[in-house]
Amino acid sequence: MPRSLLVLLLLVAAVAGSWLARSAMVRWRDLRAAQTYELAAEARPALVRAGAAALCLMCVSALGVAVLLGERGGVRQAVAAVEEGRSAGSADGAAASAPVSAAPVSASASASPSPSPVAFAAVGRAAGGELMQGAVPGPDGRARTVRVWLPAEYGRNATDRFPVIVLHSGTPGRTADADLPDVFDGVASAVQQGKARPFVVVAPEAPGGTGHPCDLVAAAPQAVADDAALRSAVGAAFRTLPAGPAGWSVLGVDGGAPCAAAAGLARPDLYGAAAAVSGRYDAKALTGAVAEAPGAVGARLLLAAAKRDTDGVVSGRAVQAALRDAKSRAEVRTSEVVQDYTPERERLRLVRVAVQYLAEQLAK
Repeated sequence: MPRSLLVLLLLVAAVAGSWLARSAMVRWRDLRAAQTYELAAEARPALVRAGAAALCLMCVSALGVAVLLGERGGVRQAVAAVEEGRSAGSADGAAASAPVSAAPVSASASASPSPSPVAFAAVGRAAGGELMQGAVPGPDGRARTVRVWLPAEYGRNATDRFPVIVLHSGTPGRTADADLPDVFDGVASAVQQGKARPFVVVAPEAPGGTGHPCDLVAAAPQAVADDAALRSAVGAAFRTLPAGPAGWSVLGVDGGAPCAAAAGLARPDLYGAAAAVSGRYDAKALTGAVAEAPGAVGARLLLAAAKRDTDGVVSGRAVQAALRDAKSRAEVRTSEVVQDYTPERERLRLVRVAVQYLAEQLAK
């Protein structure tokens, strides 16, 4: 075999091995984090990548020997060494066998095929708009339910693109509208009163494996339900503004409020604004999330609570004070004036205030 070809194969194996080793380390960290918060997670992806990285290392060693020897006999010895490594590595199980044939192949083989488009089907109507539902693969590969509410204005002009509100749920394995079926009424009300432009609302299923998904988001901001797969699926299926702080925002009500606050403070690179309604917050955890936020732009957050919700008012003020004391870049506002006859009417008005705030902030 020509020496130049051996060198090329050596480089390919080295690059593939480095990528696989790094990917295995990332998967291992994710697995450890999931175990810490009692989330369900599979060790198989990490083992697959670790086994493939070990195979690439053996290939690099064998090809290095072949390059040094520069003779056909040396090449045959190197190939034999690789075959011995394969048989020895079979103890790792079937998990490591899949990447064996892919490791020494050219970089084009490592490119994963484009994911299939997610099909969203109509499941009903709410607040004058249409409610769609689809199944989007999560970070662990399992399908999760995602509901998308399209406002009445969505069907009136086939060219308009709409900003997005990601609606967080605080109940494991459920979407926010399952616990708060009237939340879309608050969004539509803000539009009808001329206080906000129409939004598309995306309600992803909260992760399972823990009784408190919002604590997970505060401790590990990368666990936000709005990941790359969800943004791609929504962007491909609906006429939304491009994912990012110019067109996407986040909202949480009651149990989902801490999720929205944590996501908005920790990921200003994803959300242009965040609003949390009637929540109870861990000020220390949220301050830590802000300290690790990427980018130079500070987050913008509204903490809204009804006037008679004393605990919610105190909790929101505590977050505002903690971030101020930490000299955070985040801009935090509070709303404590809403008052009405019933909790349901107060929630409707609070959601309306939150949507108005999101619309104003995204317009800046």
